[in-house]
Amino acid sequence: MSFKVLLLDNVDPVCAEVFQQRGIQADVPGKLTDEELFDRIGEYDGMVVRSGTTVTEELLKKADNLKVIGRAGVGVDNIDIPAATAKGVLVMNTPDGNTISTAEHTCGLILSMARNIPNAVAKVKSGGWDRKKYMGTEVHGKKLGIVGLGKIGSEVAKRMNVFGMEVLAFDPFSTHEHAQDLGVKLVELDELLGSVDFLTVHTPLTEKTKGMISMENADKLKKGIRLVNCARGGIFEEKDIPELLDKGYVADIALDVYSEEPPSEEVYEILKDERVVSTPHLGASTEEAQEKVAQQIADQMADALENKNYKGSLNGKSIALLTNKEVQPYLELAEKLGKMAAQLSPKHANKFEFEYAGDCAKYSDVLTDGILKGMLSEYVDEAINLINARVYADQRGFSIREVSTSKGKTYSDYVTVRLAEDAEYQAISAAVFGEGDYRIVEIDNYGIELRLEGDMILYKNVDKPGMLASVSGELAKQGVNIAALSLGRSGKGSNAITAVSVDKQLDDEEFESISSLDGINHIRYVSFS
Repeated sequence: MSFKVLLLDNVDPVCAEVFQQRGIQADVPGKLTDEELFDRIGEYDGMVVRSGTTVTEELLKKADNLKVIGRAGVGVDNIDIPAATAKGVLVMNTPDGNTISTAEHTCGLILSMARNIPNAVAKVKSGGWDRKKYMGTEVHGKKLGIVGLGKIGSEVAKRMNVFGMEVLAFDPFSTHEHAQDLGVKLVELDELLGSVDFLTVHTPLTEKTKGMISMENADKLKKGIRLVNCARGGIFEEKDIPELLDKGYVADIALDVYSEEPPSEEVYEILKDERVVSTPHLGASTEEAQEKVAQQIADQMADALENKNYKGSLNGKSIALLTNKEVQPYLELAEKLGKMAAQLSPKHANKFEFEYAGDCAKYSDVLTDGILKGMLSEYVDEAINLINARVYADQRGFSIREVSTSKGKTYSDYVTVRLAEDAEYQAISAAVFGEGDYRIVEIDNYGIELRLEGDMILYKNVDKPGMLASVSGELAKQGVNIAALSLGRSGKGSNAITAVSVDKQLDDEEFESISSLDGINHIRYVSFS
């Protein structure tokens, strides 16, 4: 059977060469308009894109023969994966191809800021000469902070260690053993922000990381810090950059990524500041990286089209499970439970136990993948899916014990995640109640029933009159409405656990007003947003 693939976004020529060697026709039409792409897509079995083409649900409706989409690179934000999955189209990427290039670019930006290289170059090229103005600083002996100790963050750590920098990192899911192997000290985020001279981020853009650096938290920064972002636009609040620089919170900032690309006119004005080093998303733009990802994606797609191998697939299991209506609810439950477990787990914990009771136990293998996906998705700067979740868990030194039992306790089918023995909350169980209805049913042997959705406050307290009233009263003062609540207790007047679902995301001040109430212990905020 002969196959045809469409290569877009100026993917490296080696991509076409590999397909042709594999007996697959590769068409390279150059830039197509949306209308031209819509007209042609129905002819092809495969399509290769980089970041320039957006694969929408509307485009996929026209792709009657499409079997696989390949992203020559890591990020797949431009591909509607749920729509592709629903249509049975495999989506693949090449997560390893850009690692070294992006790490090297990060290191280059660190050195560029330290030695004022871009501004000094521009001065000399314009006929100027001002050695005093462009006096720099050594990175040797300085502290480098890394947020996200995944593949790229780890490679940055290796290189800057050699430059004599003291490297600190924040990554809730990196183990101390992994950090020690890299010569890195793991610390909390606030300690990192307040102690390092240079900071680089290597995380996904989530609600937790969006605006990680802004005027709102400027007081947490060590004065005169230098910042680098080669990860995702929006992790640094772009509109706050001028004020951060002018008030001395930040000495210099280097950006390779932006919340909108190309940047808006407003952001372009900010980039004109001499204290801002800016590059046009060059992290992966090396000949080696582009050739590597082009070759990798061609081989992966050819294997998939020939039904030989599905390495690099982001939705392979999802497609296989899409027709299995029985497993889907449990998989959704597993991911939500994993997301909650991640927010309750102690930092750097690496031992977990997953228990499956009842009928769901026969899907334990894929449900473990689902839990791990939920746990890691907000903390890893790569696309986490059911196929690669265990790989990333292994890289972080996770030790997973799976337990299956044919009978449940109160509920016939449920999933339990057990955390570290020293965790404030050690075991969370959840069950499927109906279509789209996923609920916690037990926490640390306390009966709790609350939906796994929205935003939730979880706390322990002595079971005495007035406790719930004080919490609800404080929430009312803050204008926060209670959507639902559940209380579990071990006996009259004994200890209790309370879970309160609220109608909005709480900011730090609102959360602090609850946590400071007398009698409230081990309060945690959990968000599924």
